[in-house]
Amino acid sequence: MRLELRVCKHCYEGTHGNPEKTAVTQDMVNCARQVREYKDLIGLEALYITKVEEGDPGGSEALPAIVAGIEGDQVTLTDTQLVMEDDDGNMLVYPDPEDILKVLTRNIDQIQEQTRQDVTVELSEEGAELL
Repeated sequence: MRLELRVCKHCYEGTHGNPEKTAVTQDMVNCARQVREYKDLIGLEALYITKVEEGDPGGSEALPAIVAGIEGDQVTLTDTQLVMEDDDGNMLVYPDPEDILKVLTRNIDQIQEQTRQDVTVELSEEGAELL
């Protein structure tokens, strides 16, 4: 199984001016980094983290899936998403930050069961509220 976390680079860096979104985005990246560090313990082949620039076509770096939505009368691409590909090539895409954090923290919980090391990630207040 492979995963790719895509986040808006500006949300991650805090340049959009929304501190709550920045905190949650940073939580997602911190969780993904921890999962990537211990991925072998839970049978993950790879975990990619991509910071998407405005105007990128969905930010696909490793897994070819793009989520779009309709706002008003325009199609918009979702810049924050978690894409999972299983061994059969089936893909699941999570565009909701709450779902992304749930999936990543469940992976951390699975890793914690496989090691004696403390692999927990301290979430921001905003991220903890989503869970």
